[in-house]
Amino acid sequence: MRNIVVFLFLLMASVFQVKGQDSIVLQFNEYLGYVKKYHPIAKQAALTIGMGQANLMKSRGGFDPKIEVDYARKEFKGTEYYDELNATFKIPTWYGIDLKGNFEQNEGAFLNPASTVPTDGLYSAGVSVSLGRGSWINERMATLKQAKFFREQTKADRDLLVNQILFDASLTYFDWLQAYRDSKVFANFLNNAEIRFKGIKKSALAGDKAAIDTVEAKIAVQSRALELEQAKVRFRNKSLELSNFLWLNNNVPMELQSNVIPEENIATDIDNTLEILGKPLDSFTVENHPKLRSLGFKIDGLQVDKRLKINKLLPTIDVDYNFLTETPEFINSFVTEQYKGGLTLQMPLFLRKERGDLKLAKIKLQDAQFEFENAQIEIRNKVFAIYNELESFENQNVLIDDIVINYRTLLSAEERKFSFGESSLFLINSRESKLIDAVLKQNLVQNKYYAAKAKLFNSLAVNPENL
Repeated sequence: MRNIVVFLFLLMASVFQVKGQDSIVLQFNEYLGYVKKYHPIAKQAALTIGMGQANLMKSRGGFDPKIEVDYARKEFKGTEYYDELNATFKIPTWYGIDLKGNFEQNEGAFLNPASTVPTDGLYSAGVSVSLGRGSWINERMATLKQAKFFREQTKADRDLLVNQILFDASLTYFDWLQAYRDSKVFANFLNNAEIRFKGIKKSALAGDKAAIDTVEAKIAVQSRALELEQAKVRFRNKSLELSNFLWLNNNVPMELQSNVIPEENIATDIDNTLEILGKPLDSFTVENHPKLRSLGFKIDGLQVDKRLKINKLLPTIDVDYNFLTETPEFINSFVTEQYKGGLTLQMPLFLRKERGDLKLAKIKLQDAQFEFENAQIEIRNKVFAIYNELESFENQNVLIDDIVINYRTLLSAEERKFSFGESSLFLINSRESKLIDAVLKQNLVQNKYYAAKAKLFNSLAVNPENL
């Protein structure tokens, strides 16, 4: 237990920065780094590559050399009917050619004459070739090619999965940051209302202000306290949502403590963390987008399947030829006069199954091509729209900042007039409410601006290398 406590302490010290004595700042880049490294979905994304590698290994098994042994013996009432041994070693190769070596040893009173071999057995070495179906592509070749494409497809799919979980985590962090900023706004204005209430109360006791002003000032304090309490609840709930993305190395979920707060100045850090810095619109290309790469490899695999289905329209013509010898240790004993060969011919009359499979393969390929073309347009238009959003939000931020400054100026002027007895508490509260709304809107616009950057990160499907 003590080791676990020490580990958690070291982890928190490495991830968080202490701010003052009470608050702990969770940095945006460190937060995403831990999400990418320890979140179960991020780990699940890494499994897709393992699936691709395993599938490739499985397909290569179709070219593994094989040993086959067939042994049969029958003995009844003291008579040995037959004792047959047939051992074969096969080496499958790429273009429908199988190399093989064989050993036969048969004996018995009722042995099939065709199975009669010399006493010490008969050796053979030969080749089996497909001249029709399976000549230029067969199941083994197609499976291996498709497995290679699938392996590359899983890499692209991994990037998409990692990007999506980082995108969701980023949006949650931005919402958490907005909730924290909102709570700070209400805390500051509650402090101002309390100071104002104390001042008015003193003035009322001294006879400088009407007693009714203290009631209005008290209502302002209570309103700000209510708004602060509501903001605190939203902040705590957003903290819980953020905890969904924080895990330890041994798949143990973390829960943020109440003194953990977000990093406030993340405007410049977002681009570096999400690795979208310095990517102007004119430099955007869709060719290397992970989704399009994934669909491209899917299309490549379907094209292989289509070629295989076309090849299956050909008749099956398998030729088998084997040299025979009793003395395999002598190479010159393999002569053409001693051989065993054969020809297998098979051809369905209507080819309905093969033609149906080919038609389905063409439909699947066309469907994937349509999906690719549609995704290409969607990605391009989505990225262009996000660049427009970013440009608009930059202008909106400038405007809302000026609005907040102007409202602060109005509030300060109203408070100054009130100190001279030229204004009322009602006007001050009205100015302050307008300022609060403006600051909350400023936080909202800032959050939407951050979210637009995260959307750009998501639309580009970036898998950050430095996290």
